[in-house]
Amino acid sequence: MCEKCGCGEGEGFNIHDPHHSTDHKSDQIQDHDHKHDHGHTHSHEHPHKLINLNVDILAGNNITAAMNRRFFEGRKVLCLNMVSSPGSGKTTILEKTIGHLTRTAKIYVIEGDQQTLLDAERIERAGAPAIQINTGSGCHLDAHMVESALKKLEIETNSLLFIENVGNLVCPAMFDLGENRRVVVMSVTEGEDKPLKYPYMFQTSHLCIINKSDLLPYVDFRIEEAMKHARSVNPDLEFISVSAKTSEGMNLWYDWILSQKVI
Repeated sequence: MCEKCGCGEGEGFNIHDPHHSTDHKSDQIQDHDHKHDHGHTHSHEHPHKLINLNVDILAGNNITAAMNRRFFEGRKVLCLNMVSSPGSGKTTILEKTIGHLTRTAKIYVIEGDQQTLLDAERIERAGAPAIQINTGSGCHLDAHMVESALKKLEIETNSLLFIENVGNLVCPAMFDLGENRRVVVMSVTEGEDKPLKYPYMFQTSHLCIINKSDLLPYVDFRIEEAMKHARSVNPDLEFISVSAKTSEGMNLWYDWILSQKVI
């Protein structure tokens, strides 16, 4: 359950391994990170009850995220959390990346979507082991979901893990998954003012990929203006302009990945 936005309340999440599950059935893991109080308090027993709202409701998530981070550090795994709005081209970028870097490092992918195995199946066909997390009505992945997926992936040391988050520029920004770097993807078809409309996502990211550069002649999008808006909320944000379709600029992305170090 996302206690910030209320998404997925009362529901679990499904984790699918498309490589080992040919019938597309899955084990369901119920997310009971929150506590249930099945008792009843009557007014004559406790006439005055003080509720303290001054607590960090993300504390549980952050503890698990720290455990995930230690796991990555111990195995020398570089974990990149890919975030964006729907349709920005994250999966296509990952397909191309797997094809180019699979000879350099072992690559794993955790896919987050509300429904279907479509993206995980694409990733498997591209040549990387993938685990699909279906969040149901939930709008983001959390650290507990990633921890559960890690138990199924059996990640080798000195490898590369991509987390493709649910397409959403709001809630995923608030949830640390234990990643080393957060990469926000925006496309030229979305509008250059995205960083101003969704500032927290850009504030918490390390790299911004501007995708679909091949469409620039056909849309009213100014890359420099988009970068200016993003820098106004995060002066340290790096930028790479690419076309995942034509591979223009993708070598800069590959070089950026290889330049990163596990923290």
